[in-house]
Amino acid sequence: MSPSIIFNLHLVLGYVAWLLCTSAYIFPKLKAMNSIDAQRAIATLHSFRFFGLVFILPGVVGHNLPVGFAPFAAYGDLATGLLAILALLMIRIRSLFWPLVVAFNLTGAIDIIVDYYHGVKLALPPVSGELGATYAIVIIYVPLLMITHVVAFYLMLRRQPNVIGGAARDAVTS
Repeated sequence: MSPSIIFNLHLVLGYVAWLLCTSAYIFPKLKAMNSIDAQRAIATLHSFRFFGLVFILPGVVGHNLPVGFAPFAAYGDLATGLLAILALLMIRIRSLFWPLVVAFNLTGAIDIIVDYYHGVKLALPPVSGELGATYAIVIIYVPLLMITHVVAFYLMLRRQPNVIGGAARDAVTS
């Protein structure tokens, strides 16, 4: 099997595995949480994206990795991670928390989409072995990150049940 086929197969199966895990375990838990706690959990996962700087760490990736791929991936991850950390730090200031949640999710999703675009444009799959140790990030971690961005947007856009009204109604009928 060619490196391109293996890489693309790994990438697709990474999404399949995480979609199965997310639909069975992660999404039901996040949906049951209040919106702030759910976004906080997602932000905590994304706060580790500073680790993407490893793409530009000498000796971690191969010398034949397409030149335009690593810097954008590294700095996009760093920006997303820092925005997620800021969101977590601003949890008590809702007027800052929510814009930071939107910002890290938009930045992170755009980063991943542009990284995929660069990967295709720069013919990354045939030389995917040049990713070195970062191969696992691309195959295992990135699908989960993208899926949680989609979940975060879904949770932000869905209609929230009237929890206070429901609690008050329950208290009156008791």
